[in-house]
Order: sequence, then C-alpha cells, then structure tokens
Amino acid sequence: MASSNLNNILKRLLKQPTAPFHEYHVRAEIEALLKNCPHVKLKRDKFGNLLATYKNGKSKSKPTWVLAAHMDHPAFVKPEGSKKKDEWEFLGGVPQESLDNGIKRGLRKAKGQIATWNFPVNVTNTRIEATACDDLIGCAAIVATFLELGQLNIQTTVHAAFTRAEEVGWLGAWQIAQNWPFGEGSVFLSLETSRPVNGAVMGGGPIIRVGDRVSVFDSEATAVLMTTAKEQGIRVQRCLLDAGACEATAVQAAGIRSAGISVPLGNYHNLNDARQIAPEYVMMDDVKSLINLLKALVATKHDGIGERTIRERVELRMQEHAGHLKAGSKLFK
Repeated sequence: MASSNLNNILKRLLKQPTAPFHEYHVRAEIEALLKNCPHVKLKRDKFGNLLATYKNGKSKSKPTWVLAAHMDHPAFVKPEGSKKKDEWEFLGGVPQESLDNGIKRGLRKAKGQIATWNFPVNVTNTRIEATACDDLIGCAAIVATFLELGQLNIQTTVHAAFTRAEEVGWLGAWQIAQNWPFGEGSVFLSLETSRPVNGAVMGGGPIIRVGDRVSVFDSEATAVLMTTAKEQGIRVQRCLLDAGACEATAVQAAGIRSAGISVPLGNYHNLNDARQIAPEYVMMDDVKSLINLLKALVATKHDGIGERTIRERVELRMQEHAGHLKAGSKLFK
C-alpha cells in the first residue's frame, strides 16, 4: 500500500473522538473507508460491534482468521441522565492523580457526550502520534489490509471484528464470542497496541504475543504467525506481554481458538514515564510490518511451510522410534 493511502487512513481514524460505549464516530469512519472496498460486506451486530468479511472466490487461508481491534479508548463520558455541564465519569485504567493533573493542565476537551485528551494527530514517515493509538492503530491496520486485498483482487476469505467497550472488560469481544458468527474453523486474532515489556522494543516489529497477564494463547495459531513472518522475511518479536490483557483472553475463555499481535506502544493509556498525561505513539515501520504480516497471513493456506501441529509431531516421532520402543520395552521387568 502506498504510504499516502496509509497516512490517509491513519489520519481519518486517529482524529475521531472515542470512549467506551461511545465508539460511533470511529465506527462510522471505518464504514466510510470500507464502503466501496471490493468483496467486503459490513454488518453491525446487536451489541453495536462492526463485523466485516472480505470474500473473493472460494479460496480460504488455513486457518481462516478473524482480525479484531477495539474502537474505544480510555476517556470521560457523561453519566446517564446527567444534565450538569461539568460532570464527567472516566472509563478506563488511568490513576486518579494523573487524571486530576491532566484536567488542571487544561487537556480535557468535551465533544458531545464524551471528553478526550486534547492532542493533535501527527503522522510522519517514522512515527505516529495521537490521543488514542490504542486501539485505533489496530483498526487502521485491518482497514488498510482489506483495502489492499481488494485493490490486488486477492482471492481469499478473511473476517474482521471492530469491537466496543474493550477498555472496561472486553465487553464487545465477549458478546461476539457468545454468538460466534464466523464458523468453527476460524481463529480470533487480537490486534492491539501494547506497552513493550519482557524484551520487546519499539521499532523491533510487531509483537506476536505468547499470551497476556491473564492467559496464554493458542500455540498452533501462534506458530503459524511466527512461520509466516519467517517465510516472508517480516521482522517480528515474540514475547509474553503480561503488563495488560487483551480480547484474545476473553474470546479464548469462551472456547474459541485465539492469538494476539501487538504494535509496541509509547505512553500507554496516555501516561508518560513521569505519570503525566501525554499523547500515545507508535513507530510507522512497526505498523507497516503488521499490515504486511496480515496480508501474508490471509493469502496463504500454510500447507507445506513446515509447520506441523503438536499432535502430528508426536505421532511422527512414535512411528520413527517404534523399533526402539519395542526393543527397550522388552527389557523392563
């Protein structure tokens, strides 16, 4: 994808105000961006999540992926029924002292029923900075992937879920998992921006998550991610990101195979090293690498790239060593 097209997608999404339960601006922008994308159908579920499917021909990746990103970010919302001009409730994980200091600095800006921190969107060839990279970067990566698949007329099937209310406990993803619309052969792939920990670094490529603070993810799906990156020469990192938790944990708890990828994030939840409110940022190369990985992932069946399931590996070893097993077992008394 041309840099100008990606920059346009990023700017259009990152300038949208959002908060848990108030994702309508972001959802409308995603719908506008994908409205004329070839082979894409959009649907809103009963909870308000936006579901998308790119289907061109009968070809499918193996497994079939559900790319997921949440549309909300920690922010202030009007309490239900409140008529007071200055009454706000903050939804999302940020310390009260940091909130108070941010308000005193005049960083809060009201936009209808929500109020967000007031930072400009700045997109350069090296860095992306905005009030809410988490998780509008993930949303932008999915949109860019779908648009490029359509432009190239790639024959494949891939799904997407743009979810609500992640920041207050994965509520949108949980609703999707309880009414799973994507079939038994699909794997949920959470796309996040996350604080780099346990050896992960910004600029080192997207992070293929072993798991998060709450759970570990599907080992076979994670292996496919790693193998695809290796085969395509895409720089990635493999880490346990246990400084937080993501939607893959919620969906996996509902019995659906899940995995995760994160773009390393600076100033997570708008907190800098001094615990002051600041814009979030990611590195452009990390985002581009994520999009390249997603394209390779959904356009490949993954047959014949050397990745076997754990069951297949053990059964092959049993066949290979059957003679040794028989000979050794005779000596047991």
